[in-house]
Formats: sequence, structure tokens, C-alpha cells
Amino acid sequence: MVRNKKAVYFFCAKQEIDPVAGRVFAAVEKIYSLVEAGLDIDAQPVLKHIDDQGNEFYFVRTSKVIHHEYRNYLPLLNSYFAAFDFAGLVTWHEGENAPDRIFPVHTMGDVDSGYFGRANPVFMHNLFLSLEQNRVAAGLEDFRVTTEGTHWSGMVFAGNPELIPQFPVPLVDIEIGSTPASWSNATAAEVLARALTGVFADSGKTLKNLLCVGGTHFDPAFAGAVLETWDGHAFGISHILPNHWLVSGQYEKEAGQEKLENCLQSIEGGVAGIVFHDKLKGAYKDQLRQLGKKYNIPVFKHQLLRRPLDIPWNA
Repeated sequence: MVRNKKAVYFFCAKQEIDPVAGRVFAAVEKIYSLVEAGLDIDAQPVLKHIDDQGNEFYFVRTSKVIHHEYRNYLPLLNSYFAAFDFAGLVTWHEGENAPDRIFPVHTMGDVDSGYFGRANPVFMHNLFLSLEQNRVAAGLEDFRVTTEGTHWSGMVFAGNPELIPQFPVPLVDIEIGSTPASWSNATAAEVLARALTGVFADSGKTLKNLLCVGGTHFDPAFAGAVLETWDGHAFGISHILPNHWLVSGQYEKEAGQEKLENCLQSIEGGVAGIVFHDKLKGAYKDQLRQLGKKYNIPVFKHQLLRRPLDIPWNA
């Protein structure tokens, strides 16, 4: 018998703190039949929706962005949600050179120090597909769904990266970016809200899970692979380690191998291959080849993502 699944989503609904989460939560309230789940967090009732498959979705409003006060929120997360299958933080994205009109999704981790949260490529794949399907259905042609490099915004708020692996549930950031016009786009908020309950919808594809290494924060090679399909297969994209954090984290040294292994082992369902951006320096490629040899998985350059039948899969 298949067990019904549970997901929890967090929203800092204070507009002065998060310009996106409150708008998406308002859309959630309009779209779904919600009931109180029987617990309060930050003096606000947690709301719940049950889909026609019996899967449960919990919606939690918080006074702060959970990553920004993670030391305080982590005990609550583990008390109430440690047995859940998936978790997401709905929030905004911004950055001086960031692309606009995007729905980025990224895993949680601090590449520099080598601490990574759990990652579930199947649920991430479902979420990417759900975002894309809802974006198309809404006619939001100027927006796009994209991957983003693994990171944790708690680092900006003096957070301790050692806390990241202490929540055992795959936790991702689900964002709208990257300007005030996009944050306030009501259609974008509705697209994101509708996509949240698609995380357990089976795509029917067999996934080849990848560890993605190198490239830029929004590297098009990895983003483009999310929706690639062939012969009943698709790529399972989760952790992405951008080049600039490999450099600052000194991944060419002996400790870099341990960090890479920590990352690989945090990916649920294992990894079928390691893909690196072709511009990655040789020292990092050597580290990846060493890891691939240990786990008997192919290590290949990003151009092969467009030719998946040419990838030398071991199974």
C-alpha cells in the first residue's frame, strides 16, 4: 500500500520583510480548501490541504524568514515536520545582476563549508514540471522556470552552516525574482501557489539523478536539463555547486573531496552521474573523476546534457 505523502511550505507573510511570500499565501487561501491543522506557529494557525490522492500539504506563516532565524526555527521544524517528505520556503529572489521574471528553485546548502541539506531529485523534478505547466496554463510567457546554485540565505545572517543537515527533510527555496515588478505580479504568485501541490505528481519518467558542478549561479546548461526527456527518462537535478564557491571553498584540496562526498550522499535515491561545466579547471575535474571512480558512476561535461543517449550510463 502506498503511503500518502506530506509536504510543508513556509511563508514569512510580512510584506515589509518578504515581498513575495504574503502574496503567494493569499493565493493559496483562494485556490485551496484549507482547514486548521491543529497547531500554531508564531501565534498563527498552520493550515492544511488534502488532495484527492490523500497527500497532505501544510502551510505555515512565520514572523521571520526561517533561514534568517534558523537556530530558533530548527527545533520547531524538527518537532512538527521531521517525518515529512518535502519542505519548501516560499520567498523572493533579488540580486544586482540576477535575471528577472523567473521562478528559481534551489536546494539548501553552504557549498563553501561543505554542509548540505537533504535533496530529493524526484520531488524537485515534479515541482519544476508543475511550475512550468502552471506557467504555461496562465499564459505567463515572459517568465521562465530555472534552477539556481545551491546555497543558504542564513549565511548572510550569521547562520551556522552546521545546522543545515540537522533538518532531515529535503528543503528547497521556491522563489519569484528578481525585481519589484515581478514580486508584485499577481499571476506569478498564483502560478507558484498552484504549483506547490504538484510536488508529488508522478511525471511517469525514470530519473537519472545528477550532481551538477561548476558554471554560474543560474547556469543555462543545468537549467535547460530540467525539462529534457528521452526514451521515458529525465534528469534529476538537485544540488548544483557553482564555480565561484568551489574556488572559495578550496575544493581542489583534500578536504574538497570530503565536501563533494557529503553533497553526493545527501541526494536521496543516489546519483547516476556527475556533470561538470566544461570551463571548470582541471583540479576540480580531477576531484570529480576521483569521486566518480569511487562510486562507479560516469563523470561528463555539460554538453552531453543535450545528448543524453551519448552519456555512458552504468545502468
